[in-house]
Amino acid sequence: MSGHSKWATTKHRKAAVDKVRAKVFAKLIRQLEVAAREGGGDINTNATLRTMYEKARSASVPTDTIERAIKRGTGELDGVHYEEISYEGYASAGVAVMVECLTDNRNRTGAEIRNIFSKTGGSMAEPGAVSWQFVRKGLIELPKTLDEDRIMEVVADAGAEDLADEGERWVVTSAATDMAAVRAALLEAGMTVESAELAMVPTSTVEVTGESDARQVLRTLEALDDHDDVQNVWSNFDIPDEVLASVS
Repeated sequence: MSGHSKWATTKHRKAAVDKVRAKVFAKLIRQLEVAAREGGGDINTNATLRTMYEKARSASVPTDTIERAIKRGTGELDGVHYEEISYEGYASAGVAVMVECLTDNRNRTGAEIRNIFSKTGGSMAEPGAVSWQFVRKGLIELPKTLDEDRIMEVVADAGAEDLADEGERWVVTSAATDMAAVRAALLEAGMTVESAELAMVPTSTVEVTGESDARQVLRTLEALDDHDDVQNVWSNFDIPDEVLASVS
């Protein structure tokens, strides 16, 4: 029986991993299509597409799948027309939330996002009510094996604003318009770039110290992130490590 039980557990775990992987693939494919539609299908001249291409390859999306997505974006292949739309809202404890979506039906997506906020103790906000609390930045992740002083030397003249120690990796922050130049400088210096993306960074944070509020906040963010149309979820919560450990 133990063998059967072990197989059942392994099978269940594999199914869960495959489900997550499929969701990641689907989101990346949509982003590739939109990037190609807006800036063309050449990764050498379309910086956004190049970033998405590298992100997809890092996530092990097959090359032929990527190429088909780009062709759908440029119109070489038939495909669904996705529209970019953002939603704003609040989770428990007044935590601000920005939700970025790609959808082929904004009415359906809007109703479903509103329902997620409502069911998890949050509320949808009017456009502009939350976005002023965030600024778009470029975030570049580097392996911790790289030397801090050497990174600073390389990125200082390329437009980087900050270098942070995030435990297992270094994170370089730049203005959104400078991210490509900072990334290029790092690569030219022979450094490994683990990821580079544009993010909505909060200008201030809301500390969530109660376990009940922390659970509600995480529940809202996880439910939003799990929606098929949602590409990114940004928030300004600050949950202390001890509270996060108790609710995880």
